[in-house]
Amino acid sequence: QRQLVESGGGFVQSGGSLRLSCVASGYTSDNYCMSWFRQAPGKGRETVASLERDGRTTYADSVKGRYVISRDNAKNTLYLQMNSLKPEDTAMYYCMAFSGADGCAWYSVGYYVKYGSWGQGTQVTVSS
Repeated sequence: QRQLVESGGGFVQSGGSLRLSCVASGYTSDNYCMSWFRQAPGKGRETVASLERDGRTTYADSVKGRYVISRDNAKNTLYLQMNSLKPEDTAMYYCMAFSGADGCAWYSVGYYVKYGSWGQGTQVTVSS
């Protein structure tokens, strides 16, 4: 049974770092692209970073230069290394897997919410 399970969230001071993990049981890199999304209280879900099947990565402008998305295929695990964290990074972070041919950076967030596969999320809180 395919499953996505995130971990690694927590409470950190501004300027600190965290590494999120998403164990993607049953999802192979050949068949799925994967992304990290986040949703802050009272705000819509937004794409943070995506990793395509061919290894290409894309990042939201707000996290470029601070976050790195990667995958360990041997461990079936997606990572998000978050550095220089800011209070505005506070959110619930979700990983998503998508099997469509157009990849994880083509459609709207709503499309991926509807057609992607999602984990339960992990909370990141950054204090000022």
